[in-house]
This record gives sequence, structure tokens and C-alpha cells, in this order.
Amino acid sequence: MIIVHGLTAKQTFPPDLDQVHADLRSSKHLTEHKNTKPAEDLPGLGQWYCVECANFFESEQSMLQHTRGKNHKRRVRALKEEPYSQKEADAAIGLRTDNGTRKPSKLTMIEEQAATLKLDTASHG
Repeated sequence: MIIVHGLTAKQTFPPDLDQVHADLRSSKHLTEHKNTKPAEDLPGLGQWYCVECANFFESEQSMLQHTRGKNHKRRVRALKEEPYSQKEADAAIGLRTDNGTRKPSKLTMIEEQAATLKLDTASHG
């Protein structure tokens, strides 16, 4: 029997940019995110939180050091761009919701011609 070590470690990733945009737009969304864990379990009892990076910090000093760092500045720069909407993503792969103007069928063209003939005969007669 072979035992493989180190496969139980869980790697966490920061939230995607569109999720952080939602946090920045809506304070309700941000408070829901912050309330997912009790304050006792968070670093620094949840007092120092970087919204752009979605990280909690132990102290104000560590948060200030973080805000001066390269990763934070890179994240802020990336957040200045608006996230793509679903409509833009669909258009990029060729899906379109705009089907253009519909061509009338021959039946509707005949009905329109008949209606104009009736109007013409009624106005002359």
C-alpha cells in the first residue's frame, strides 16, 4: 500500500474580480461576505479588511504594509476596468440576441397588398 502525503492540503484562491466588483458596488453584498465567519475566527477579529483583495489582517500596520505592496497595487489596477457582462461574452463567441429585422413572409405581403387594394377601392367608390 502506497501512502501519498500532502494531498489533503486545501489551497484557497482570492475571489475573482467580478465578485470584488460586486462587493464594491453593494455594501449589502460586502457585509454578507464578511459575516460568513464569526469575528472571533478572523485575523485581528475582523477589524482590518482590504476590500480590493478580500483579505483580513492582524493589525493596522500589516494592512498598511499590504496596501503599499505590489500584489495590492496590481489588483487595484485590474479593478479599474469594468468586468465583462454576459452580453459581451456572448457576442465575443458569436452568439447574438439581435436577430435583425424579420423579412415578411409571402403570405403577409399578399395580405398587406389586399388590404391596400380594399382601402383604394373603398376611397374611390
